Amino acid sequence: MNLVLLDTELEFDESVVAESPAEIRDQVREYERGDRRTFDLDVTYLDGLTGDVMAAMAAIPYGETRTYGDLAADLDTSPVAVGQACGRNPAPIVIPCHRVVGSDGALTGYSAADGVATKQRLLEFEARESGQAVQTELPVEFE
Repeated sequence: MNLVLLDTELEFDESVVAESPAEIRDQVREYERGDRRTFDLDVTYLDGLTGDVMAAMAAIPYGETRTYGDLAADLDTSPVAVGQACGRNPAPIVIPCHRVVGSDGALTGYSAADGVATKQRLLEFEARESGQAVQTELPVEFE
């Protein structure tokens, strides 16, 4: 299914979520309105490293980021492997891969439509909603 968030269409594999597509859409709309910071959805993580990375991303609090290296150190793998797993995330937004950034804060990729631009908009949105200072000039790197 496709979800629309902040005027961007995101591909979302609803087969990894127990709840109905209508419930998923409702919760994403609540997130977009600023009424929801966490999702109350039962997500099945994929097997192997991708599932481990999904679990690690799900633990990143709203409005915060972690680096690929942070997750790699926690999972005893490489930052590149973490980045590849992020790219296989079947449930963006619900599993917040947009909160994973490069070691210097650089935005190095995002699998949704408009790629890094969408990632930046999501991070800026969460910063505003959580009352943090909004970084308007995040460093951007294209792969």
